[in-house]
Amino acid sequence: LGNPGREYSASRHNIGFRCINYFAKDCGIRLDHRKAKARVGQGVVAGIPVVLARPGTFMNHSGDSVAPLLRQLDLSPQDLIVVYDDLDLPLGRIRIRPSGSAGGHRGMKSIIRALDSRDFTRIRVGIGRPDAGTPSSTTLEMVEYVLGRFSSEEKNIAKQAVAQASAALYDILYEGL
Repeated sequence: LGNPGREYSASRHNIGFRCINYFAKDCGIRLDHRKAKARVGQGVVAGIPVVLARPGTFMNHSGDSVAPLLRQLDLSPQDLIVVYDDLDLPLGRIRIRPSGSAGGHRGMKSIIRALDSRDFTRIRVGIGRPDAGTPSSTTLEMVEYVLGRFSSEEKNIAKQAVAQASAALYDILYEGL
C-alpha cells in the first residue's frame, strides 16, 4: 500500500509500494497496466501466476481499488497478500500474519471494509514511531511522520527491510505461509 504521486514516493507510508516495486523488478514483472484504479503487472513467480498491484487511490481509500481488482480477477480475499507500513513495529522489522484486524491502519481498515473480510495475508513493514520513547503523539504529528521521508540513518534500514519483505513475499509464494 501507498499513496500515488511523486511527492509521496519516498515517504514512510509508501514503503509497501517500494516493496512491490523491488519484488516486481526482481521477478521481471512490469507494472504497466491500469485496472481497478491500480497499476498492475502480471507474471509467474515460483511457478505461480501472480498479479502485482499498487492501488492508485490514496492510502485511506485502498479498498476502493483492492476490492474491485479482486472481483475483476475472480479472486478471493484468501488470494490476497497486502504489504504495508506499520508504526507499531520498529523500523526495519517485518511481521507476517495470515489474517487480523486493521490495527489502526486506515488503509487496511478500508480494505477490510471493502472486502468484508479480514482473512487475507499481510506483510507489515515497520517504520517505527516518532520519538519512540514518547507515549503518544498528536494526529497531526503522526500524519507528518508517516508522510515524511526517512532520515539518512534510516534509509539503509528501510532499504534492507524492503529487500526482506520482498524475500518474504517470494517465500510465501514458493513455500506457503
